[in-house]
Amino acid sequence: MRKKRVTGIGGVFFKSTDPNETKDWYQKHLGFDTDQWGATFAFRTEEDPAHPAYLQWSPFSSDTAYFEPSQKSFMINYRVEDLVWLVGKLKEEGVTILDEISEYPYGKFVHILDNDGNKIELWEAIDDKLLPKTDEGG
Repeated sequence: MRKKRVTGIGGVFFKSTDPNETKDWYQKHLGFDTDQWGATFAFRTEEDPAHPAYLQWSPFSSDTAYFEPSQKSFMINYRVEDLVWLVGKLKEEGVTILDEISEYPYGKFVHILDNDGNKIELWEAIDDKLLPKTDEGG
């Protein structure tokens, strides 16, 4: 079976002159459940509807260096199936890989540049590490 490259969008990140005010505006007017990072949206995939998956929405400070070397005011995070495999393929294809794969309890990340110089974040998610805490400790 052929591996998938991108399986969906994992996050939308953009620059804001006042990220806290922006989060408050989206909370008040659009009902976003915001926290210090932004808002996390749960969804279910067709392939595995029993397990929730997540998409992160986050305003960043307008002077953030996180989007560099891109000069754009946004960055998209794409969910991927197998990040190590995909990075190998992208290297073979001559895609600019900006950093090494980083691992966290909730997944693996790497950054690349597209043909327009947009920085893209690729994420191999471990969604069960992002599950909301319950009174039962889950």
